[in-house]
Amino acid sequence: MSAVGAVFSCSCLRAGVWLLKPGMQKMSSIHTAARCAVRDYYEVLVLGGGAGGIAMSARMKRRVGAENVAVVEPSKTHYYQPLWTLVGGGAKQLAASARPTRSVIPSGVEWIKSQVTAFDPDHNYVWLENDIKVSYKYLIIALGISLHYEKIKGLPEGFNHPKIGSNYSAQTVEKTWRALQDFKEGNAIFTFPNTPVKCAGAPQKIMYLADAYLRKTGKRSKANIIFNTSLGVIFAVKKYADALLEIIKDKNIVVNYKRNLIEVRPDKQEAVFEKLDKPGETEVYQYEMLHVTPPMGPPAVLINSPVSDAGGWVDVDKETLQHKKYPNVFGIGDCTNLPTSKTAAAVAAQSGVLDKTISLVMKNKLPVKKYDGYTSCPLVTAYNKVILAEFDYNGQPLETFPIDQSKERRTMYHMKADMMPVLYWNALLKGYWGGPAPVRKLMHLSLK
Repeated sequence: MSAVGAVFSCSCLRAGVWLLKPGMQKMSSIHTAARCAVRDYYEVLVLGGGAGGIAMSARMKRRVGAENVAVVEPSKTHYYQPLWTLVGGGAKQLAASARPTRSVIPSGVEWIKSQVTAFDPDHNYVWLENDIKVSYKYLIIALGISLHYEKIKGLPEGFNHPKIGSNYSAQTVEKTWRALQDFKEGNAIFTFPNTPVKCAGAPQKIMYLADAYLRKTGKRSKANIIFNTSLGVIFAVKKYADALLEIIKDKNIVVNYKRNLIEVRPDKQEAVFEKLDKPGETEVYQYEMLHVTPPMGPPAVLINSPVSDAGGWVDVDKETLQHKKYPNVFGIGDCTNLPTSKTAAAVAAQSGVLDKTISLVMKNKLPVKKYDGYTSCPLVTAYNKVILAEFDYNGQPLETFPIDQSKERRTMYHMKADMMPVLYWNALLKGYWGGPAPVRKLMHLSLK
């Protein structure tokens, strides 16, 4: 069970704005206008139907009753996005990651099929599409992170061409697998953008799977696998970075640091990168396969909003997840300015803390439960191996198991690929899992 929080990663909670066709946007508005059941007040209003929003709506249902809780979410499909690494590598099917949003909304909780357009926390209400105003007593913001393929010249239209894919979108993840299958010889390039991202390990996980696939099919000798990252290190936590660098050396993978993708020329199969340590200089690479990790940022509605910091992220206390200015407003997940990696493992741990925080606030008491920044990333290094990285706010390992988790392990792969999806749907989303801390404590106490 301890692996639930440990391996809930790559929360990737929502698709990019460009993926919503105009017709789909209009349909969302029509549904919203037609929903006469939408009331003008809820005791708890949850914005966002991703992992954090659904987990907290389930918890709040138990706190105040289903009839007093509503979730605002425009998407008709909920995705378990940590599975997309394996979908892009051909190990899982996209359909296995999807369920209707209606099926994950806790029974009795109102689903408002719309999206928030403005905040007024001073008067305790939000505006939705079609000028619908909804008031609340408590507000939970779980809006995820937005993908910005359009900030790379040549995208997103470049995805209409072959040999290019991205595991960060339901519309492009299967193109990654097709590009890998169609690979003949040349450069296989994998990118990491110069922005915050959800699941910082995901851009290189698909690279390791590509290496394994090309070896299996006898094409590895014709491939030059390149990881162009905007970062100056392969991974933020030294213990795991050291292990990854050894793997990279053994697999003969080329890593170029301080490289940021700024343009794709799909007709020429060229990718243009800026050199971040040499302003104004660029490099052009030919590719036979290109995996794009898009620039990301806070949802547009949060930028310059009263609930956000200067960067557009929901401004919450890093220990309690309570808003720094508005005591009845809370944030969870990728949309917040919590200084930790944006993963579903983090969401799991945050949900337990936030539940305690809100329960005390409801009783006019001060929050005491503290979030230590726990997050996790199961670094898939082959079709049957995973390094389980777990760490805290300070980038220090915060491991669940009494073993060296920087070692590649088959057991961790099976938890990532087979066990975690089941526990995601049945534990985290139902509000029964608040991270591995209690299990970690028991594990280590048992060794004394």
